[in-house]
Amino acid sequence: MTGRLEGRVALVTGTGGGIGRAVAQIFAREGAHVIGCDLNPGPADETVALVRAAGGRMDSVAPVDLSTEEGAKRWVDEAVALGGGADILVNNASSIRFGSIEELSYEDWSYTIRNELDIVFLVTKAAWPHLVARGGGSIVNIGSISGSRGAWFMPQNAHGAAKGGVLALTRQLVIEGGPHGIRVNAVSPAMTETPHTSPLLHGADSPAEQILSRVPLRKWGQPEDVANAILFLASDESSHITGVDIPVDGGAAVVG
Repeated sequence: MTGRLEGRVALVTGTGGGIGRAVAQIFAREGAHVIGCDLNPGPADETVALVRAAGGRMDSVAPVDLSTEEGAKRWVDEAVALGGGADILVNNASSIRFGSIEELSYEDWSYTIRNELDIVFLVTKAAWPHLVARGGGSIVNIGSISGSRGAWFMPQNAHGAAKGGVLALTRQLVIEGGPHGIRVNAVSPAMTETPHTSPLLHGADSPAEQILSRVPLRKWGQPEDVANAILFLASDESSHITGVDIPVDGGAAVVG
């Protein structure tokens, strides 16, 4: 099946690599005009080049800091101007700092909350009136299974709290978006191999085997696994689905 997003304008944050790049490529392949963004212009431009080389349509704004109200609004306004509106928003961009409760500084806690939770609020708030004007649309927020359970292989205090907040915000936006025809859903990956996680998975003293031992499918995810779930939630195939959180985790969420 092709053309599942034909004629749609999709705003996707954090398209410089990993899940964001995979979403941009898959959305463009399915006919969407993708407008991405990233803090880093180089990787963002690489994604645009990959999409266009494959015959897709994509523009990008970089650098942009979505963790500020000004940055989020500026990107959304530029994206809507480039696309002539907005039908889909994928809140993918994030930045994390890890540490145990004994070691994590308040600065690192605040940084993570700002760049994983505040960022979703700010971008969604900026995009909301454009989706309302469009007569509806689809928002997909990237959560994490850490938002609903503890992580045993490394401390994720701020990350888990932020993603738990993203899931709670998702549920509230379902109520507020319904009368406007705006669907709001989440996708919660477990360990996914991206440029950021690859050193952890393949480096010395890697916890990879311990991670895989708790994944029933005995493999970690790839960005395309997550992007395909996002595609479903962005498309008309999920037109009567709002308020769900789809784990893309190889079954990890059911393991005690």
